[in-house]
Amino acid sequence: MNLSEKLCVPCRGGIPPLALAEAETLLEQAPGWRLLENGTRLERQFRFKDFAAALAFVNRVGELAEREGHHPDLGFGWGYVNVLLYTHKIKGLHENDFIVAAKINQLPA
Repeated sequence: MNLSEKLCVPCRGGIPPLALAEAETLLEQAPGWRLLENGTRLERQFRFKDFAAALAFVNRVGELAEREGHHPDLGFGWGYVNVLLYTHKIKGLHENDFIVAAKINQLPA
C-alpha cells in the first residue's frame, strides 16, 4: 500500500525508532524529502511566490496534521516553508512521519 493511502497510528513511545536502512527505504516514497541527523529527522523545504502562498500552505499542512494526529515542526517566511518531521516520543522516525510526508507532497502548492 502506498504511504499516502495509509493513516497514522498513535505512537505511545517505548518502541525503537526506525533504523537508517528502514528510513532510507521509506524515503523512496517521499520524493523531495531528505534524512537528517543520522536518519532521525525528515525535512523538506517548499518554495512559494510570496508570503501569502507560504502561509496558505502552512494552513493546509496544519489541517492535514490535525486529521492525521501527527504534527510536524514548521518554519516559514516570505516564499518558503520548512517542514521537519520526527516522532517526539521515540526521538526518531516512525512510519507516521513518512505517511505525513507523502501526504504533504500531495497538497496543492
